[in-house]
Amino acid sequence: MKTKNTLFAAIAAMTFATSAFAGEQYVDPTGFAVSGYDVVAYFDLEQSPVGSAQPAAVPGNKDYTSSYNGATFAFSSAENKARFDADPAAFAPQYDGHCAYGVSKGGKVPGNPNLWRILDGKLYLNITPNVVGFWEEDIPGNLTLAENNWVSIEPAASASGKEIPQFSSAAPLQ
Repeated sequence: MKTKNTLFAAIAAMTFATSAFAGEQYVDPTGFAVSGYDVVAYFDLEQSPVGSAQPAAVPGNKDYTSSYNGATFAFSSAENKARFDADPAAFAPQYDGHCAYGVSKGGKVPGNPNLWRILDGKLYLNITPNVVGFWEEDIPGNLTLAENNWVSIEPAASASGKEIPQFSSAAPLQ
């Protein structure tokens, strides 16, 4: 019986580990994840308080790229590319780059790279400034909802066919 439980636990662990990357990273017409912005650079920016706009995201450079979770990420420097390559999961946005508030509501919509927040060492994106306001009204509650919803919506098709409203990427095209 003990062997059977151990086997079941191992299978469950492998299922959860592989399902974490079953869905597609959001990729817009730039051809890059996070619209070609440097995901490592967010962690070096000074984050604004809740209710304030964040500093602008840092555009990547098509000369510094890495693949992860089925998408190409661009970086502003060789150093940031190396940091990403050492631990991509530490820098990749949550919910495959989809809007965190959208996930909390049960869907996949694009994430705008200029509407970001880092919480507990993880990068979250949202789609519009209005949505950021809803997200920030109850970040802990919205995170709980998003985490619970992500399990079932993560394998669904990416929102890559949808455009980010009122957004134009300053990052490179692939």
